[in-house]
Order: sequence, then structure tokens, then C-alpha cells
Amino acid sequence: MITIGQLARYVGVSIKTIRVYHDKGLLPEPDRDSSGYRRYGANDAIDLIKIRTLAEAGVPLARIGDLRSATEEKFQQALREIDYKLTAHIRDLEATQGRLRQLAAGHLVPLPTEVGAHLEDLLRLGFTPRWVDLQRDLWILVFATHPDHAMTLFHDQADILADPLLRQLFRDYDHTYVLDADDPRIDDLARRIVAATQERYGKGELPELNEPSEIPALIQQTVNASSPAWQRLDTLIRDQLDP
Repeated sequence: MITIGQLARYVGVSIKTIRVYHDKGLLPEPDRDSSGYRRYGANDAIDLIKIRTLAEAGVPLARIGDLRSATEEKFQQALREIDYKLTAHIRDLEATQGRLRQLAAGHLVPLPTEVGAHLEDLLRLGFTPRWVDLQRDLWILVFATHPDHAMTLFHDQADILADPLLRQLFRDYDHTYVLDADDPRIDDLARRIVAATQERYGKGELPELNEPSEIPALIQQTVNASSPAWQRLDTLIRDQLDP
């Protein structure tokens, strides 16, 4: 027979934890010796190891109490379910670890190969390095926050840039960066972009994420903040699309 302190050391938990398990009814109170001290046996140690293992797996104490009184069949089924959830959690942790290592290497989020190739093509298509860097940062944000919808949004933009006329609109957008905010060329470009947008999507049918999100507005704010001309262009486009 061993003391509560010895039991705690052998099993790898604190004395306070054992007392909590007693209070919750998970571990039965053992008999006391003539001095009034609890004395534990091998079965107590085995029970405590089982409780500790379940607790470390993330099983709530109330659920552990139910499992302790469950039939062997239900207990094994519960263990399989816990194992499945642990496996999924491990996958999530490994994915997080991968992102952490990417961050340590100087990369926020690894973009899909298709997106990377697209960004490299932008320079060849006449876009400025500034525009390419901005697009890379924005796609990193989209893929990090909306991974389920990012490829759909990317393919929509890639289809737009495959059209020579629409691609020229984006190039013009890119090159307005250096213009004064009141340059009349901005008004003309806004009208052309609105006309092309309505022709592609129809009025009031712009592509959206499937759930409410502040990310599109955040992206546009990032774009606008880098150039007064771009900010005015966005304002003109919004006014004409949603009068």
C-alpha cells in the first residue's frame, strides 16, 4: 500500500488532481490506515492511469465518469470515437505546425502552384512588380481566411485576365496608381470597369463568399490605402454599381 504522494509520483499527476478525482467520484476513496492517511493499492494506480489517459485525450471529467460505469462494449466504442477525434486533432496540429514552419521560413501561407504560376505570368502580361506583390499578399490573405472558396475566387479572376479586353482594364487599373486622384482618366476607367462588370455578372450579381465576411472589404481597404487614385477609382465604381 502506498500514500497519495507516492501514487501521484508514480502515475505522474499532482496530489491536487487525485483529490479532484475523488471529489468528482472518478476515483473511489481508499481505506485509511490507523493514522488516518489514505493508502492506495495497485488497482487504484491502474484506475488512476486510465483516468489520466482519458483526461489527457481531452475527455471531460463528466464523460470519464460515464465511461467508468459503462459496459465493456460501450467503453471500447467510446475509445474508438476518442481515437478518431484525436487523429483529426493531430492532423490539424500538423497543418498548424506546417504553417508555423512556413512562417519561420518567411512565408505566411504557401500558395497553390497554380496561383504562383499565375503571379509569375502577370509580369509577362505587362503588370508592374508593385501590382504582382500586392496580388500575392491579397491571395495569401484569401487562402488563409477562406481556404474553401479561395480557388473559386482565383479561377474567376484568372478567367477575367484570360480575356484581352478585361486584362487591359486590370492593367489600366494597375497603372492609375501614380495618377493624381482628380485625373479625368480615372473617371473614364471607372465607367469602363462598371460596364465590363455588369456585362460579366449582371447588375447586383457580383460573386461573393458563401458566408458573411469582412475580408473583401479589408482587401479593398488595403488596395485603396496604397494610392489616392485607387481609392477614388473604387469610390466611383461603387457609386455606379450601387447608385
